[in-house]
Amino acid sequence: MAMSGPSGGIGGRRGRGTRRAPMAEINVTPLVDVMLVLLIIFMITAPLLASAVPIDLPESRAKPVETEEQEPVQLSINGDDTLYIGEEVVPEAELPARLDAIAREKEGVDKPRQIMLRADKGLDYGRVMRVMGELNRAGLTRISLVTTGSEGATDSAPATVTDGSETQP
Repeated sequence: MAMSGPSGGIGGRRGRGTRRAPMAEINVTPLVDVMLVLLIIFMITAPLLASAVPIDLPESRAKPVETEEQEPVQLSINGDDTLYIGEEVVPEAELPARLDAIAREKEGVDKPRQIMLRADKGLDYGRVMRVMGELNRAGLTRISLVTTGSEGATDSAPATVTDGSETQP
């Protein structure tokens, strides 16, 4: 009879036939790296997507307008008729003087200052036209209307800037 000792037999074989036990640990370092990169991306892009003044913008199928190097002036009209220039509340009586000051800032430049007008879709049409009339009176004629992209548009974006020069069929 043959005896199988520690070096022989079915279970005691050494060398080529040994198997390693499966590793029961998960390396989470790549997962943490990916999550940190995503966190940084969201921290940078989130303030760019949302504006400071919450306004319910109307929808439009117009194509976005290319903005230029110069930072445009954000003029917003909230649903409760509050006027904002940037993030600062402007009383109705001070609007003409503030617009004149903005127009004088870039007086020697070829193009007047770009104005991005954001108005709540529930506002009266006449209210928006009065503000646009004040902009025109001050010499700020490069007015772009900010809207949200409609769901039927192919290139819909969260916010679309239109200058009103293109008409859609």
